[in-house]
Amino acid sequence: MICALCDALLIFAGVFGFAQVIQKFELVRQVAIYGGFIFLFIYSLKSLYAAFRNSQSLRPSAQHESKFSKIVLLTLAFTWLNPHVYLDTMLLIGSVSIKFGGENIIFGIGASLASLVFFFSLGYGARVLAPIFAKEISWKILEIFVGIVMLVIAFSLLFAKV
Repeated sequence: MICALCDALLIFAGVFGFAQVIQKFELVRQVAIYGGFIFLFIYSLKSLYAAFRNSQSLRPSAQHESKFSKIVLLTLAFTWLNPHVYLDTMLLIGSVSIKFGGENIIFGIGASLASLVFFFSLGYGARVLAPIFAKEISWKILEIFVGIVMLVIAFSLLFAKV
């Protein structure tokens, strides 16, 4: 829930803040588009490289209990200290929201709901997916999928009529 709420705040900061800056300043818009493309393109290449070069599997350690406050603080730190969260939510989503004009609030709500579904699916699905990701091939398939999705998003950002 913490991640989804923080993501929603950043999404709306992108939709109503950064998107306005992009519309008013052509240079910022160009930097956002091409910078977003370069970031996503490199990220996709990194994922595709990892799919074919890395050997990963999930081997969870023994379960142990942690304090609620420690979990909350770590979650907040991973969220707010992660530079990708600003690129993904404020830059990318803010840039894409421009094409929705006056309906950007609906776009922001939809993106926030998608984020909520993603984080809850990730949290509750982790137990189900743990045995699957104990296999190396599962990570390779995931990395290929992520790489392809990032390539599609990168080129759609580059060729979008913003």
